[in-house]
Amino acid sequence: MQIHTLDKAQLINEVQLGGQLNHAVEGGRRADFALMLAMLSPDHLETVPVDAPPPKGKTEAELRAYFELRDPQPLTTSEHCYENAAAQAKAFHESGLNGVRLLQELQPTALTFPPQDTKGLPEEVYHNLSGHERRMLPPKEEAKIKASPQDLYLSLIQAKRFSEMYQTA
Repeated sequence: MQIHTLDKAQLINEVQLGGQLNHAVEGGRRADFALMLAMLSPDHLETVPVDAPPPKGKTEAELRAYFELRDPQPLTTSEHCYENAAAQAKAFHESGLNGVRLLQELQPTALTFPPQDTKGLPEEVYHNLSGHERRMLPPKEEAKIKASPQDLYLSLIQAKRFSEMYQTA
């Protein structure tokens, strides 16, 4: 009976002691301080502070809709960015810098225009490669397999015939 009451009396965190631990240190009461430390749980899994996750806030899209903001400026190019950049160049030549600023705010262009058709390499590196080295680079996008069940069946028959020919020879 006494064991169970001692188990329930164990403290998990020093916060449960309140200011008593501090008063024991300030007052020089070593016995009280040692008793309070001994009552703390030795299990580290109990003493690890676990904070509750912060409440979920609104997403960026919800906040943009609430404040009626336009979409953010894209970081890299898309199909319409080249058209927007051409329109901005035309506006610069026709109406000056104010026209470009207006178009930039209405239809923002991308921050970067990475080189195209260089298979992910910087432009200087790609153009420095020989034609043979360029052909050896892996394709940027995976080629889809153009196979049908009939082609597979014919390929299996051919493979079987070749294996029969080479086994008998």
